[in-house]
Amino acid sequence: MAKRNTGTENLKKVVIDAILDKKGHQVVSLDLRKIKDTPSDYFIITHGDSNTQVRAIYNNVVDEAEKHGFKPYHMEGMRNAEWIIIDFVDVVVHVFYRDRRDFYGLEDLWNDAKLTKHTDADHK
Repeated sequence: MAKRNTGTENLKKVVIDAILDKKGHQVVSLDLRKIKDTPSDYFIITHGDSNTQVRAIYNNVVDEAEKHGFKPYHMEGMRNAEWIIIDFVDVVVHVFYRDRRDFYGLEDLWNDAKLTKHTDADHK
């Protein structure tokens, strides 16, 4: 069984709650810990219906993470807000504009990872 890092698990929860607060759609986490040579422990993926919503999700994730003591290592994609990546090292957040999510299909690319769906009912 994979070892659980409490800090990583806390960050994951903070990120998912922040996404759900801004009504991110189809929020999923991919557990990459049992896959060899992965870039992080978790990918968290969501999408918004507009560039404004994608930016709002991004801003809320960063704000809430920093409130809990987690600072992003790297971020990119804010200008066009079609695919924003927020890299916390052990957790990488992908916030897509809807059509970009469909086009890139990260869930399919990492289909050997354990996928968990997250809804408001799960995180209140």
